[in-house]
Amino acid sequence: MSDKREWKERDVKFESLSGIPLEPIYTPDDVSGRYEDRLGQPGQYPFTRGVYPTMYRGRLWTMRMFAGFGRPEDTNLRFKYLLAQGQTGLSTAFDMPALMGYDADHPRARGEVGKEGVSISTLDDFERLFADIPLGDVTTSMTINCTASVALAMYLAIADKQGVAWDRIGGTMQNDMLKEFIAQKEWICPPDPAVRIVTDMIEFTSRHVPRFNPVSISGYHIREAGSTAVQELAFTLADGLGYVEAALARGLDVDSFAPRLSFFFDIHNDFFEEIAKLRAARRMWARFMKERYGAKKAESMRLRTHTQTAGVSATAQQPLNNVARVAIQALAAVLGGAQSLHTNSYDETWALPTEDAVTVALRTQQIIAEETGVTLTIDPLGGSYFLEKLTDQMEAQAQRYIDVIDGMGGMIRAIDDGFPQKEIADAAYRYQLMDDRGEKVTVGVNKYVMKDEKLINYLRIDESVEAEQIERVGRLKASRDMSRVERRLKQLAEACRNGGNVMPVLVDAVKDYASLGEISDVYRQVFGLYREPIIF
Repeated sequence: MSDKREWKERDVKFESLSGIPLEPIYTPDDVSGRYEDRLGQPGQYPFTRGVYPTMYRGRLWTMRMFAGFGRPEDTNLRFKYLLAQGQTGLSTAFDMPALMGYDADHPRARGEVGKEGVSISTLDDFERLFADIPLGDVTTSMTINCTASVALAMYLAIADKQGVAWDRIGGTMQNDMLKEFIAQKEWICPPDPAVRIVTDMIEFTSRHVPRFNPVSISGYHIREAGSTAVQELAFTLADGLGYVEAALARGLDVDSFAPRLSFFFDIHNDFFEEIAKLRAARRMWARFMKERYGAKKAESMRLRTHTQTAGVSATAQQPLNNVARVAIQALAAVLGGAQSLHTNSYDETWALPTEDAVTVALRTQQIIAEETGVTLTIDPLGGSYFLEKLTDQMEAQAQRYIDVIDGMGGMIRAIDDGFPQKEIADAAYRYQLMDDRGEKVTVGVNKYVMKDEKLINYLRIDESVEAEQIERVGRLKASRDMSRVERRLKQLAEACRNGGNVMPVLVDAVKDYASLGEISDVYRQVFGLYREPIIF
């Protein structure tokens, strides 16, 4: 007997968060191209199915929980706690003064010392931060940008103090200044000299610190600023192309530096779109490196990426709901083939995470790794008609953005014109309108709201931290040989002016305890300050 009932669809928009229309069902007719060209094998061009032949059957992703608050010794204790709980890599959050190039004792640092991350002003702080942590045995990620060159110099100086050869040092410096001008807005000097310093670091690490990733090309902050997944994909890859162009203009061979470029993507709520984004990113990057730049090494074509669950998706209302959001987003990162992952803590809309909350976030990764079985086969969703079609659609839409940026003369010129900034602002506005109208459901905020919510305990940074850091920095500065510091700062200014690589000078400068703020002042004096274009 036939079913004569009328089947009606719900009255909602069937589209991804990026606005891609979604069909009710997908068939082989939706999948185009030869298998070898579009997917291929894991670890082989175009790397759609993963950057390594064995993926998680060979080794799991690095569980790298973001940590940093208060004094260096406070963060050092959190590092050691996380390592004891099974974390497999360090990830460092710095406070706002350090991110903007100011020491703890600077007037502009007042009220911010140690609040959003760890307070770092001099090599003495770095020594406390990594006390009893052997740098040859861990990899360290550092989320810092306009002062990344100073942080790298301090890290290498600590390695020297520990007797660890630079060729054993592994880790990643975020150091993505193009992203800063687009989204996060933490800068000192204009785009051209900022990218010049990034290029210095690419050149220096490729020659002297071969296991270190000198830049993590970061879509995360682009997405957190309000972009769609397609815009995040497009602008992140365009930023990467900008760094490749700068390094090639320096005279570097593409295969000498490209293997150490890494990426950082946001993983938001739209489960399949996020998986498709990572797969499209790998395929597009491989094609650019091979066809546009003539890379020969497979390592140059591999897009290796850190991922982080979406902070912007977390809610202050019913914060325990964030545990579920993070678990789903983390699963998408793993099914998308990420190389490392940070899972946000449920209380981060209130403050930096407590020890209990960060433990739940780490355990989320460990449960996915050890209990779900998703690591037992490579790219388990590969071949899904829906996923492959969505991957193709995201690639096509992202390519259109990149074509526009190429036509403008590259990402720096596009930033000067305010193009990516305006696109992200428009997308964020549209997204907010959807939320305000109830077209996008946020559980616990505009649907399933609870009138009486229980307060949660959250981390509070004691006000004494700032006073202690100010006093410590002042004492250290008073004890230095100022003639040596002044000589190092003059050498740095000369390197900035004559085009010399700043990194060798910086390593010597921080060893003589030149401070992060003093070095940043040299950048301000030589290169000037950046003022962003008005886009509204």
